[in-house]
Amino acid sequence: MSTVLVNGTGTIGEPLIALLLSVKDQLKIDNLIFYKHTPRLIDRPMLTNLKSKGGLLCVEKEKVDEFQAMGVEPDMTFTEALEQADVVADATKEGVGLRNKEMFYKAAEKNTLGFLAQGSESGFGIIYASGINDSIFEEEIPKYVQIGSCNTHAAASTIQYFAFNGDGKSNLDHADLTFIRRGSDVSQTSGVQAPTISAYKDDRFGTHHAKDVWKLFQTKGLDIDVFSSAIKINSQYMHILSAHLTLKEPVTKEKILKIIDETPELAQTNKNAVNQVFSFGRDHGHFGRILNQAVIVKQSIRVQKNHLYFWSFTPQDGNAILSSVKAICYFLHRDKHKVEQLMEHVKPWLFNEV
Repeated sequence: MSTVLVNGTGTIGEPLIALLLSVKDQLKIDNLIFYKHTPRLIDRPMLTNLKSKGGLLCVEKEKVDEFQAMGVEPDMTFTEALEQADVVADATKEGVGLRNKEMFYKAAEKNTLGFLAQGSESGFGIIYASGINDSIFEEEIPKYVQIGSCNTHAAASTIQYFAFNGDGKSNLDHADLTFIRRGSDVSQTSGVQAPTISAYKDDRFGTHHAKDVWKLFQTKGLDIDVFSSAIKINSQYMHILSAHLTLKEPVTKEKILKIIDETPELAQTNKNAVNQVFSFGRDHGHFGRILNQAVIVKQSIRVQKNHLYFWSFTPQDGNAILSSVKAICYFLHRDKHKVEQLMEHVKPWLFNEV
């Protein structure tokens, strides 16, 4: 019997739970438990829906009565769920995952195969993004993994596929990345009043996005030169990446287009407006999510000898959710060939074109 516990039902947690429930039989997951911290009437439809799909709700022992009072019956307590879990996926808000590691997860290490947390939890474990550094699971599988943020996925994947040769040799001289970030998700009521520039917190990397990309490639023994800037805008749609890659050897636009065509993890679009791409994900994606690493705007691709310029849309948190599913499979099955076979069941939500 294999049991997965997802801690949190927010922007990443809820669609992760839904995706796992839709393919749990194919992924050889027997029980999917999810944790909800606060009983709120506005969350009752979500909890009822996830339970109807086969999810098991766990809550704090002291809050069982409160959930029952609003018409939602918990299946077990958080402590009971943690005792059963083979894998724990932490999808709580920023900083809580690190706290949970100290308060709960370390005590459960002996009976649990692995723990993963999301991109905000720097220091939780070794950073991971599907297709970028799966090698971290090939030898001694780590106990703790930090899933890279959605923007980290988008940047690292385009660098991986555009600036590395088939033999893994780097053709990258320097990557200059500018992230235009949505102020909040459509599920949230927070946001920003006006475009707000993120401060440079690191002389070498700029914002944390470049540092996280660098960390990903560091796990493969590579020291890439990458710098990032970021600005947050009052939009709830998708993040946008403007990239300038300086390459050691020149490439052609035709080669870049061929790479996109042949790489399932990368999607392409002829759309210029982010709302149109977001709408495609809403209509055709899994629970509104596009699971590709990045959506490259084809008409934005420009090549000037050793310089490659392009714009791409970051698929909300879909790419991080895909990596979370793959990490869970690695923890449970511990065999690369087996994991790749299982992930075929998720590929229907990868698009060549949006």
